[in-house]
Amino acid sequence: MKVRATFKILIWLMLFQSAVAFAQIDPVRRELIQMGYNQPVEGQSPVSGYAFYYHNEPDFLRTNMTLRVALAPVYLDSELGFIHGLGPQTDFAIGAAGGGFADSYNEIDGGRFIKAQSFEGHGGELSASVYHLFNPNDQIPLSYVLHTAAHYSTYNRNDSTDPAFQVPDDGMTFRVRTGLRYGGIEPTLFPDLAMELAVWYEGQFRTDEGTYGFGGDRRIESASHLFWGSAALSYTFPDTKQNLFIRLIAGTSVDADRMSAYRLGGFLPLIAEYPLSLPGYYYQEISAKRFALLNASYLVPLTKNQQWNVEFNAASALVDYLPGTQQPGDSLSGVGAGILYHSPSDKYKVIVSYEYGIDAIRDHGRGANSISFLLQIDLEKVVGHSFTPVHPDQWNGWQHIFNR
Repeated sequence: MKVRATFKILIWLMLFQSAVAFAQIDPVRRELIQMGYNQPVEGQSPVSGYAFYYHNEPDFLRTNMTLRVALAPVYLDSELGFIHGLGPQTDFAIGAAGGGFADSYNEIDGGRFIKAQSFEGHGGELSASVYHLFNPNDQIPLSYVLHTAAHYSTYNRNDSTDPAFQVPDDGMTFRVRTGLRYGGIEPTLFPDLAMELAVWYEGQFRTDEGTYGFGGDRRIESASHLFWGSAALSYTFPDTKQNLFIRLIAGTSVDADRMSAYRLGGFLPLIAEYPLSLPGYYYQEISAKRFALLNASYLVPLTKNQQWNVEFNAASALVDYLPGTQQPGDSLSGVGAGILYHSPSDKYKVIVSYEYGIDAIRDHGRGANSISFLLQIDLEKVVGHSFTPVHPDQWNGWQHIFNR
């Protein structure tokens, strides 16, 4: 049985999928491979992680076209951008995305993963985006983004879903996201230098509102509105080569439901453009209609060539829980530490770390332990332009496949 279970995990490890999307045409050729995995020590949780290949190709077919592809075996996210397609400083893009398990949902209540109330979701979407740059001559860009998408989702039970639990009806969701971003953060582990200030709104409008669950005890709203902002800084001290990264992100919502609420938890820095990380907690353990989250990490070189580093991270959040997912205490914190190695060329980075969720609820009381593994392979090793933020919860449900 152990051999069979191990084989099953190895098979699913090859089926990771990424729903990471980016909110601006990237002008730099890139090839990145990113992987991350969290293993809780206590309790049973959805297995959490990410793995994807990101390819960005400027001058695709023509000098004013850029192709972006984020690829995993069971998910594809792509965008074809047209530089200056709507004017001298305004770009236009069309996109397509879809695949398995991206719309899955895992119910976690009071530190318990409830398989009987979790289900699978699959889907696909078509999108169109407009990107306008206000200050083309400045070093730090100020951009406006308008992104629209039509997303179709299908839901079904998995092997553990309670037969009496009714999954949501299949349906279409129309999304509108708009915002301003000043600066940006590249999707790499511990960037040397970066900053960002951003404000965002996203509206989600569904054609099939209604109830689901046990006798209709949960509801999917016809429209949900999300508002969030971010301030982030990554800085490497020139003399010591120590790196500080700090990010403050806060969000609120109107008529959020389980499918649209903010979900905090886990230590997976690149699982989304805005990872709502709480070290030591299960991935997406906390569902919130409002929150404020402060994340910080600090890297200290152990050797003169900076190939070996010790990493410290911490997070603290104030949350207003989504109704139906409340638990005692609205202040949550976690800490962690690990060892980071990067190759002399900086093409490879790998980190193994330990995290402790100070306020996480488990069977024995408060406190939870987890171990994390992160890997980055930069096949191009370029330096410069940044990606832009997306909704804080673009990853959904791929880890659900581990729990079938």
